[in-house]
Amino acid sequence: MSGNKIGCSLADSTSSSYPFIFRSGSLAILYPSLFSPMATQSAPLVSLQAPKDVSLGEIESELAQIWKMYSAANLDGSHSGATRAATFTLIVYESTVMGEAQNLLSILGFYRGPIDGIYGPQMEVAVKTAQKAYELTTNGKINSELLEKLRQAVAQKAATEGEVLPPNYAANNAGAIADAIASQNPCRIISLLPVPGEDEGVTAQVSAYCPIQKRGQSTLICCEYITLRGTEKALERVSSLVSSLLISELPKFLWWKANPDPATELFRKVGSMCNSVIVDSSGFQKPETELRQLIHLMEDGIQVADLNWSRLAAWQELAAEAFDPPERRADLKEVDQVTIDYEKGNATQALMYVGWLASRLNWKPVAYQFSGNEADYDLHHIEFMTNDNRTVKAELAGVPIADAGDVVGDLIGLRLGSTNPNANCNTILCSETTGCMRMEAGGAAQSSRIQQVTSLADQRAEVMLGQQVQRWGRDVLYEESMQLTAQILHLR
Repeated sequence: MSGNKIGCSLADSTSSSYPFIFRSGSLAILYPSLFSPMATQSAPLVSLQAPKDVSLGEIESELAQIWKMYSAANLDGSHSGATRAATFTLIVYESTVMGEAQNLLSILGFYRGPIDGIYGPQMEVAVKTAQKAYELTTNGKINSELLEKLRQAVAQKAATEGEVLPPNYAANNAGAIADAIASQNPCRIISLLPVPGEDEGVTAQVSAYCPIQKRGQSTLICCEYITLRGTEKALERVSSLVSSLLISELPKFLWWKANPDPATELFRKVGSMCNSVIVDSSGFQKPETELRQLIHLMEDGIQVADLNWSRLAAWQELAAEAFDPPERRADLKEVDQVTIDYEKGNATQALMYVGWLASRLNWKPVAYQFSGNEADYDLHHIEFMTNDNRTVKAELAGVPIADAGDVVGDLIGLRLGSTNPNANCNTILCSETTGCMRMEAGGAAQSSRIQQVTSLADQRAEVMLGQQVQRWGRDVLYEESMQLTAQILHLR
């Protein structure tokens, strides 16, 4: 059993008759940031300038003034200097619905996590708890019915107690991002914070933070933060201002933390300014619908990066490595049974993984069926046809988990097998003992190669974002896999 794998890649598809075969050493070349020390612990931050309200026309001048004042204060050499530097510009768009839901749930005591626009395990528990309290369908989904109940409850609370704010309302969301990326990446971050209610224009804040580096370093390398708040329509009107705030000749990223809908005007405008649009499909409320939207973006020529795709690295590496020995390569074509278990709630990882597998082995999807309910497994049955007209059957099972992990929809287990009893292709991968037990119960455990997957050290969105901005550029493997996933989804 192997339990120390932390990532994966595949060999060049032109290097062999079996494009799936793994070649040692390619991981470090294709995924160098996986080995970055940033994944372990971020440097602490010091505020060079706390958030300061400014007019829209004074953003650049106020930022320049921050650096001018700080440089003047350190001319005598008594304090460490600070360097204004940037390697890229990152635009962060928060989710209107998610942000409002977090605020409301926090006010009512259902949610005690950060108000960061991320649908994580804490948020899922809070949503389900609120749904039970208001006698709604307990599915963990944020919908108009739940939001209306929460708004009414907050309004009633305000009527009896006066003005109410969530406990962590004043927390600077930019700081959470900075903790993950600023220590290794001096940059400019532009946060777009949509707010509900009437259109009253756009307000702006500027700030600067510096990571405290190791002793002996005389200069701080600092990051700039620009925060723009307003309604969706108001932010659309200032899209030209956002464009002017981007640092020319440096990479530009958009981290879109809402539904990546190509029909959204603001998304189209801001996305067209950037080299890459970054999403995290682990937070998708409607996984299949939103995966289709991602695929449409790629078809329109927009470069997309999904943080959730990076979480599949260990599973990809071990599956590829299982067929790297020469004695197993010939039997790879005998694989015709695939079982993937994932944590029920979000099927994006499972769908992307089977798309990756099919794209490497040139399987063509021909049928797709889904069944599931609130209390039982979610079952996806997908049928493929190989180049030599063999049928491959895949089952993706969403398993109810009492104690979900940090990421909704994480893979639990994988089994590759064959109807040919003489084939040497049986492979079982699992993330934990319980996953292995279920996979082994499916048969042929004695003849299978069994490996346990050790996940990346930290799969939080902010940390993986820090890794992503270090390797900008097209991910051909991701694009090819998503094309296959699109073919699967079109069959439903």
